[in-house]
Amino acid sequence: MKKFIASTTFILAFAVFAVFQNATAQSNLIAVDSAVPTTAPATEDTSALPPKKEIATTAAPSEGKYKDGTYTGVSAYAYYGQVQVQVKIANGKIADVTFLDYPQDRGTSRQINSYAMSQLTQEAIAAQSANVNGVSGASDTSEAFKQSLTSALSQAA
Repeated sequence: MKKFIASTTFILAFAVFAVFQNATAQSNLIAVDSAVPTTAPATEDTSALPPKKEIATTAAPSEGKYKDGTYTGVSAYAYYGQVQVQVKIANGKIADVTFLDYPQDRGTSRQINSYAMSQLTQEAIAAQSANVNGVSGASDTSEAFKQSLTSALSQAA
């Protein structure tokens, strides 16, 4: 009976999260006006001006804010266990985040974290930082993830 209640609670929490994510995504859509101007811009008479000088410029290489490599964060407390992550930096950016340790000794922990870990990893890569939203139902894991990732990224800075 306890497993049934726990499973039902998790399913309901996941459904609420999915509905919330969809509503948030819908509200973040931006309307783009694709109107094209129908008149050409006015040109000015430049015959009295001295010729323009060409200035040589070189574009700076596109670099991220981190040093390339693999960095391991601290092991952070997450109530039912520890969370420790390893971050891979490529071209100065977060390329991947791997969980080295996470709460997994209970069925519920495994179930919740299997979803939470992929969400947290995706958000960290998208944000290119440890400033990510927590996952509903996995608050302790989310906070420990942020602590461990912050530690790893501070080494890469």
